[in-house]
Amino acid sequence: MISFRPVLNVLGFLYVGLATAMLIPAIVDVAQKNADWQAFVFSALLTGMIGMLLSLAVGGTLKDGLDTRQTFILTTLAWATLPAFGALPFLWLGIGYADAVFEAVSGFTTTGSTVLTGLDSLPPGLLVWRSIMQWMGGVGIIVMAIVLLPFLRIGGMQLFQTENSDRSEKIVSRSVELIRLLGLAYVFLTVLCIAAYLATGMTLFDAFNHALTTIATGGYSTKDESFGYFTNPASGWVAIVFMIIGALPFVLIIQALRGHPLQLWRDPQVRALLGFLAIVSLTLTIYLGLEMRFPFDEALLRATFNVVSIVTGTGYALGDFSQWGAPVVGISLLLMFVGGCTGSTTGGIKIFRFLVFFGTVRAHLRRMVRPHRIMSEEYSGTRLTPELSFSVLAFLVLYMGSVGIITVALSFFDLDLVTAISAAATSVGNVGPGLGDVIGPAGHFAPLPDGAKWLLSFAMLVGRLELFTVLVLLDPDFWSK
Repeated sequence: MISFRPVLNVLGFLYVGLATAMLIPAIVDVAQKNADWQAFVFSALLTGMIGMLLSLAVGGTLKDGLDTRQTFILTTLAWATLPAFGALPFLWLGIGYADAVFEAVSGFTTTGSTVLTGLDSLPPGLLVWRSIMQWMGGVGIIVMAIVLLPFLRIGGMQLFQTENSDRSEKIVSRSVELIRLLGLAYVFLTVLCIAAYLATGMTLFDAFNHALTTIATGGYSTKDESFGYFTNPASGWVAIVFMIIGALPFVLIIQALRGHPLQLWRDPQVRALLGFLAIVSLTLTIYLGLEMRFPFDEALLRATFNVVSIVTGTGYALGDFSQWGAPVVGISLLLMFVGGCTGSTTGGIKIFRFLVFFGTVRAHLRRMVRPHRIMSEEYSGTRLTPELSFSVLAFLVLYMGSVGIITVALSFFDLDLVTAISAAATSVGNVGPGLGDVIGPAGHFAPLPDGAKWLLSFAMLVGRLELFTVLVLLDPDFWSK
């Protein structure tokens, strides 16, 4: 029988932490003499009270840690319930609960899709809250990817089981030092990003908000035009650099900050990601120069910015790239399926999974030619076992199947094919804007029916939880003794 007491205890503490974070935008509104601070104080009191009552009711400590099944349950419940409380301040705007939950889920999963318009005139506290949600979601994603998912052996993540991960089926009480270092690195890079944005001429408010959502590869902006609002090209290049940093493995970033920068370059997925971004960006730069007649420097900036934004799942936009012709639309749709490195804040199909997939295919082709020859593919010195290859292939099939099913489901809400398939891809991949006139880079998700928003909220959560984390809960064997 699964004991829920430690799971609920941890959830209670998470709710209290969320309530504390809600006080930050309240302080911002008070400083700006904006009456909306009341929404955050009320939401913080309600969230904190529920969290404290939950922890007190179940009692107990986590000295024994959590076992595998409890970890699956905790991970799913945390990502599913935190946005429900995070949505409360948005109700103050008078929007429906479906819109509020959509915005909060998009924030915590660092997707970046939005139902809000008129961002330039929204209360400052609400803009800060959107950024804080993405920043907290980003660090939560890193911890989940480095500490939890390798232990749970989801989608090939066992490749990245670190020496700090406990392999004895008790994990929450372990890896404390690793999590501390991750937090310090995350804060340091955020502060560095703020300083860089300030140096390009951004106001402190804009620099703070965009730094939080850049390093988290979230994409929430304080402007309706996103990065198109900022005329200094340096701001765009700063965003490009820090979006790429957010897409790198944070364990290796920590090693680089400790004086071992070459550790980053030695990782095959880092080299593959940087090479892929360079090739696609250069190709699009040439296209924009020849077909759209952009000057080279402008074409390079716009192409690189939007390619990096889509692949890292940040979701910023520098111009409406859906108006740059059918080839760009097609490339953008394909890029939505590509993610960054494992152990980063990005979504989508991680680069290492593509490397494992291509390695598995290559090994199969070689066996077809020489069936009696023993050949083994490796990833960064680790042999690709049949279990690992199957895990990655199963993830890829499930990922593509999920996008297909959600696309079909969205078609029942009378959405056109481009909107439906791009909405499904951007939600499961936690990318941000979709394609088309409605949800494209210049649009938003507000016009969609509430049913579609609930479905996409579910898709964002499932995509962030790496699919298997949710589906395993539906298996009757999971709940049996």
